[in-house]
Amino acid sequence: MITKEYVESREEFQIRSERVDDIVLLLGVMVRMGLPQVLDKHIPVHWKQRELSWGWTAVIWLAYILSEGDHRKVVVRQYVKNLEQTLAGVTGQEVSDLDFTDDRLGIVLTHLSKKAYWEQIEAELNAKSIRAYDLATDVVRCDATTASGYHDVIEGGLFQFGHSKDDSSLAQIKLMTGALDPLGMPLATDVVSGERADDGLYVPIITRMHAVLQKHGVLYVGDCKLSAFETRVHIRGLKSHYLCPLPQTGKTAEAMEEWVREGMARAHKKSLCEVTLSDRHDEEVVAAAGYEFERQHCGEVNGEQLTWTERVLVVKSFNHGAQQERGLEKRLDSAEKKLSGLTPTRGRGKRQISEEEALKAGIEEIVKTHRVEGLLTVEYERHVERKTQYVGRGRGGANRQQEEIEIIRYQITAVRRDAQKIEHAKEAFGWRGDVTDAPIERLSLEDAVKLYRQECRIERIFDRLKNRVNLVPMYVQEPDQVTGLTHLLTLGVRVLTLIEFVVRRSLEREQQALAGLHPENPKKITDRPTSERLLKAFEGITLSIIRMKDQVIRHLSPLSELQKEILKRLELDDVLYQNLEIHRT
Repeated sequence: MITKEYVESREEFQIRSERVDDIVLLLGVMVRMGLPQVLDKHIPVHWKQRELSWGWTAVIWLAYILSEGDHRKVVVRQYVKNLEQTLAGVTGQEVSDLDFTDDRLGIVLTHLSKKAYWEQIEAELNAKSIRAYDLATDVVRCDATTASGYHDVIEGGLFQFGHSKDDSSLAQIKLMTGALDPLGMPLATDVVSGERADDGLYVPIITRMHAVLQKHGVLYVGDCKLSAFETRVHIRGLKSHYLCPLPQTGKTAEAMEEWVREGMARAHKKSLCEVTLSDRHDEEVVAAAGYEFERQHCGEVNGEQLTWTERVLVVKSFNHGAQQERGLEKRLDSAEKKLSGLTPTRGRGKRQISEEEALKAGIEEIVKTHRVEGLLTVEYERHVERKTQYVGRGRGGANRQQEEIEIIRYQITAVRRDAQKIEHAKEAFGWRGDVTDAPIERLSLEDAVKLYRQECRIERIFDRLKNRVNLVPMYVQEPDQVTGLTHLLTLGVRVLTLIEFVVRRSLEREQQALAGLHPENPKKITDRPTSERLLKAFEGITLSIIRMKDQVIRHLSPLSELQKEILKRLELDDVLYQNLEIHRT
């Protein structure tokens, strides 16, 4: 039997548990970055504003996204409700789940979508991060990516059909990003409609980054879209430098034939500059070779005439060349099979070709589709079969008129490879033309090749956007929400990048390594941990709050030595976690 005294005692004794995990670490890093203050400074107070500021609202939401990999608004309120004590203890703010309703989070995204607010936020965060973390600002890498989904295409809207590496059948938006190299931290991001070409996106993003960096001589690295002449002139006008490959189109494609011939001639003379890289076994191997020459350019920026010397680096990548050779072999094999099957032997259901022009058209289509023009020789024969038949329809007879007809069919008899042409084509594989205006004292041919090959540094930003903070699928529809969410998630990538950078730099300075980050191999050590591994190491930390009639007891799971070490490397005191045990009314 349940008595009144039993019920009262149950009400006086309550236990609450909150899974703290990496939330405290993430909030600590963002506070050290000054993110809440920067957001509050540039996002105006709204008439629906509760006591918790927009800056803290965005930062707590972002901590949830980074911890859970889920940007949906609908789940944040319950998450905050389950962590109210932890969040209040870390932020020093009164935090309520009512601060994280859908409409309030939507207001945050609307503000972040506004160009005037967003560019000021980016600029101040960049200045703070560069100064606080002493970041190198000599090299900036630029690139664009797309994010697609099942969204309606509306005229003038963000989601449009366009060229995509993902799925061109889906509508998409386009992101243009500039990032510090080798750090890989986003400096500036533009969100534009999905059908926009990349070429015209470089000048605006470079202009914004130049205003933040406030220095000359920055080296901007990008793919062949960066090589648009207007972009190169603009960079020269900023008194900075560029490095990018030339597109294999137009005048460059015509000139490239001569450049490759020159490169092949130098290769036979063994007079190319070799580029050595370390392979996966840490052995030095010759990965590329090339030569360079100079040419003069002139252009106009804001009415000022500019003249400069450009270095053209003609380089052969051996790995890329070998990959192209393998691709050619596959195309040749496939084309040979298709050609052999173009004229099957006679039989039921096997269509024959009776016109020479149709056969030639079929051959041409196959070699063009497989890009093996001029590399295969096709031999065929014309077969004629004469046959006598009755004129007209009906049964034959002694007096029925007969006629002789010819049945013509073409048969491919041989498909031969032109070994000399194929070998010549293979020799031309792997060559690329890069251009830079950086002086050779700053950027040698070998340094330029090595630097460009690190394109994965900016691709990692896109990978984290899509696979770590899960930009796609996108659970918002309105243009301001799409843009605002994308901007918020790039802030998340910035946080992940800085966590990784600070820990790695600390380990490098002290020639130390961390163990225990790989549960599958606890003894494995690394001096280059990823932020994902570092955050995962904080799983299982729980705050227990026991309320009795006259007392509140708080207990936090003890931090492991690995967790304490990570906090130290991040320049965060483990008191950040221990403070959660301090009683607050």
